[in-house]
Amino acid sequence: MKSHSPQIVLAAALAASPTLGLAQSLEEVIVTAQKREQSMQDVPVAVTAYDSISLEQAGIQTIADLERSTPNTTLRPSRATNTTLTAYIRGIGQNDPLWGFEPGVGLYIDDVYFARPQGAMLDVYDVERIEVLRGPQGSLYGKNTIGGAIKYVTRRMSGEAELGLKATVGSYSQTDIVATGQLPIVSDVLYIGASVASFNRDGFGTNAFTDTENYNKDIQAARLSVEYSPGDDWFIRLAGDITQDDSNNRTGSRLVPSLQTGTPAATDVFDSNGGAGAEQEVENSGVNLTIEWDVNESLSIKSISAYREGETNGFIDFDGTPVNTFDTPVHYADHQFTQEIQFNYSSDRLTLVGGVYYLDGTASGEFDVIAGAALGEPAVVPSASRTPTFNAATVGSADTESSAAYLHASWSISDALNVTLGGRYTRDEKSASVYKARLFTVGSVQNGASSTFGGTDLAVLGLQSDFSEGDTWNQFTPKVGVDYKLNDDTLLYASYAEGFKSGGINMRADVSASPAGFSHVFEPEEAQSYELGIKTELWDNRVRINAAAFHTDYESVQVTTTVLVGTNFVPAVNTDNEQSIDGLEFELTAQLSDSLSALFNFGYIDAQWDRFVTAGVDLASNTTISNVPETAGMFALNYAGDLGGRGRFVLNGSVSFTDDIAVEVNTPNQLIDADSYTLINIDAVWYSANEQWTVGLHAKNLGDEEYRVAGYNFPNFLGDDSILGFYGDPRTVSLSVGYTF
Repeated sequence: MKSHSPQIVLAAALAASPTLGLAQSLEEVIVTAQKREQSMQDVPVAVTAYDSISLEQAGIQTIADLERSTPNTTLRPSRATNTTLTAYIRGIGQNDPLWGFEPGVGLYIDDVYFARPQGAMLDVYDVERIEVLRGPQGSLYGKNTIGGAIKYVTRRMSGEAELGLKATVGSYSQTDIVATGQLPIVSDVLYIGASVASFNRDGFGTNAFTDTENYNKDIQAARLSVEYSPGDDWFIRLAGDITQDDSNNRTGSRLVPSLQTGTPAATDVFDSNGGAGAEQEVENSGVNLTIEWDVNESLSIKSISAYREGETNGFIDFDGTPVNTFDTPVHYADHQFTQEIQFNYSSDRLTLVGGVYYLDGTASGEFDVIAGAALGEPAVVPSASRTPTFNAATVGSADTESSAAYLHASWSISDALNVTLGGRYTRDEKSASVYKARLFTVGSVQNGASSTFGGTDLAVLGLQSDFSEGDTWNQFTPKVGVDYKLNDDTLLYASYAEGFKSGGINMRADVSASPAGFSHVFEPEEAQSYELGIKTELWDNRVRINAAAFHTDYESVQVTTTVLVGTNFVPAVNTDNEQSIDGLEFELTAQLSDSLSALFNFGYIDAQWDRFVTAGVDLASNTTISNVPETAGMFALNYAGDLGGRGRFVLNGSVSFTDDIAVEVNTPNQLIDADSYTLINIDAVWYSANEQWTVGLHAKNLGDEEYRVAGYNFPNFLGDDSILGFYGDPRTVSLSVGYTF
């Protein structure tokens, strides 16, 4: 046995296991974190990877479920929606899904960048693997990966005729159906494949006023692909996908009684009494063409062309009462074209990954802020007889044109020592238009809205904004790293990396109340990260340990605030902010015996404001950081059994813990802040002897823990305390049956 002195304590603990000597080796994990295939243990990057088998055995339904098993990662639905993603990695992300903002964690589907958070809460089906890269990925992946990146990789075709069906039933009338298939058109040359999925579930609660389900699920999705391999050196894939989410908009539960209506705080966290209505539609679709050419043994070239578009129609009830104290109908739309040309070169000592990238996208939308409709006024009342409503209507769009060139080089100085140098130059050009006015309206949509949403504009009470602005930013994001193979099984690495998140234009701007010369353009965020890591395998690759420590200087943090200008409260985006983020990450996988394995992960973050300036006052010492638990972790045991001619089974049990979280940037100890919680999950999967049948039983949140994941916090707003919470799933049990022909 080799000596591994950094792991002496862990080695002593595992050596006490009487079954360890019987264990088989862990399987190698292949990732593309550096845009080329490598063993995860050879990549000097903090990355957690999940293949299709591990996702199935853990009962992973959406990418949000990966939060439990990925250190220092927060993935959650964004408050009033099912499929808008709020993502934070290592304390960096974006909590505001409005079209003027960019995400802080990059999401990629088959290497295609998913620019907007609407529709980004992906269901997991027909997937080959998912990789979560932590820390700034600016040199290889570019802007908006300042916190990290998530790579969702769909399954490539095997070349054989296949058909798979999977049906799931469960709590709250869950009914999911997934069908996948592929067919060779020309043997070993041309294939066609498709996946169709339907995910349905009743609500966890009800809206007492509208008598509709709250927290239900109604999603239809499909993928179609054609793969063409005219020879060993070429691979061409044309793929399209579409997702339609018709789930009800989620209405939060009040944490305090309403001062205006007397509506009490909710007794069930999934119930509501909001008057906004339930209708919501989110559609997201795209098509992409990937061409790969292996020029020779050393050089390959890849082209990725893609177009995506999305549209959202919904309604947000910020007050959670039948009265329109603070209600907002919304419409978002976006489309993007991206083109990347990438090359990979490798020789005995040098590996190069480089390319050029282009994005042309538009994100637009409209929303009203409705205040003053009569209590309980039904939606069917003719607009002419409706109660006039105070309304703040906002319409705008943002156009982005981004181009970049990047090069990432790894040079082997010796068999053990490697040096990495990388850099990406990005030019980001953004322009936007904003129209905002105070209106007197008679509405025909959910008790009052402007003409944009089907109502009638009676009068313009005041024009707040009608402008077009823009800016261009040029950014260079380098990476420098060194890694050293202590022996065949242990990699030590140190790196410095930078990332940035695009700037933008404040879509909530009020020009009429702003002082002369006040800019509504806000600057990009920047991060400089230092990381030390170790990746090692012990006892003939039966124990795998990956750990990292990091420090990040996080600058120009974009925070939406309300600034008092004279007697007016003006929405502004404050970037005069800086954070220091220190953290630790630890991941352990141990094959204790041929049948029993253990997994453990732990994340720790110490995030502090160094500077947080509002109206000229530095409030850093008394301001929270949102969506960042100080500690979180998970422990799981996995047991695999052989039933001989009756097949085999896998049992998995896990316990995860998440520390207290501040839901938003604010002063400490807000009522909306989320308490710590612990979740217990148990999963059992049976595979038939011929591998055609699969049966899975999944029990989630066995303790039926109530845990808040998001909220709205508007105390003393328009005569009421609008403080609402949104919650993670209660206890659920599901049974799935799959068959492959």
